Amino acid sequence: MIVLKCYLSLPLVAGALLVGLPYSISLVAQWLYGWPSKPGYQKYLEAVKPRRIYCLTRAVLEMLKYLQYGKLYFQWKLWYSNDKNNKHYVKGITFGRRGNKLDLYYSPSTSHSDAAPVPVVVFVYGGAWGSGDRSIYCLLALQMAKELNASVICPDYSIFPKGNVLNMIQDISDSLLWVREKGHAFNLDQDNIILIGHSAGAHLCSITTLFLVNNVEELVIETNKQRDLVSAIKGIIGLSGVYSIMDHYKHEKMRAVEYVSTMHKAMDGVENFDYYSPTSLLKKLNKDQLKRVPPVGLLHGTNDIIVPVESSVMFSELLTSLSVSMSLYLIPKMNHTEMVTDLMAPDRHFYHSVYGCIKQEYSKFQG
Repeated sequence: MIVLKCYLSLPLVAGALLVGLPYSISLVAQWLYGWPSKPGYQKYLEAVKPRRIYCLTRAVLEMLKYLQYGKLYFQWKLWYSNDKNNKHYVKGITFGRRGNKLDLYYSPSTSHSDAAPVPVVVFVYGGAWGSGDRSIYCLLALQMAKELNASVICPDYSIFPKGNVLNMIQDISDSLLWVREKGHAFNLDQDNIILIGHSAGAHLCSITTLFLVNNVEELVIETNKQRDLVSAIKGIIGLSGVYSIMDHYKHEKMRAVEYVSTMHKAMDGVENFDYYSPTSLLKKLNKDQLKRVPPVGLLHGTNDIIVPVESSVMFSELLTSLSVSMSLYLIPKMNHTEMVTDLMAPDRHFYHSVYGCIKQEYSKFQG
């Protein structure tokens, strides 16, 4: 009898692991973040398709890799909350039309009271347009200020559902306006701004700059101020960025995460993908506008499964074809998350190799 029970229980356990667990994980993910965009009951039929179940479960389980960054999590939480570190930065400066906050980090080797104004790096974090907070990147901003001998600004922006992508672009533009209008109080060089962004942040850096070059009315910024901002931006560095929204949407569909992803919601639907794609906007610029596009440096890890390396490769090819100054760095065996986590501490594996690339581009931008 005991042997018979064992024979019966083994298939049940196997069935629970191979069928029950994946269906439970993927259905919970879709319940929390979004069902397929199908009418009526068809969305549920689409939700339980075996391929979608398998791919979604795999994507969710891949997130368990983030547990390896537990040490870094406690490091930045403790550092940011420690008032003794206030000498390194100014926290919670209000800026822009929506009253967002930014943090300003000083280089340890440069006093903000020095006579010469200091170059400014604006770091825009990623998070799939739907997550992120400036405090998470305090260690990265601190190291970046040290490595580049610059002041680093890390602004918050209106992530979805608080705002859509246009609101985010306006917020990044507002952070640049803050540098131009208030930077003198912090000894910032208002005419020497470098944009650095990761993932969705890289997209926002590039599309914001191109909106300014194109003098887009939706920015609600005076034309002369837009021109001044473009002139002040000396370069853009994109880290594992998304530059063609439609191409990335196809990648999300292949991974079966397109409905749980924030991207299409933040873009206000598929019909706006072209409008918010740097690749599409670049192709529409005239010769005079293309001459005003700042030089671009692109970094991407070859082991990136969140945003495939082809995103940066294809963008670099387009920039080159349009005679926009650019550089491309492909970093072997590096994944999507390591592109930012490994910039937070010198003992991280890719710290020196990534900062080596960033420094090379930063030096070019400084002329």
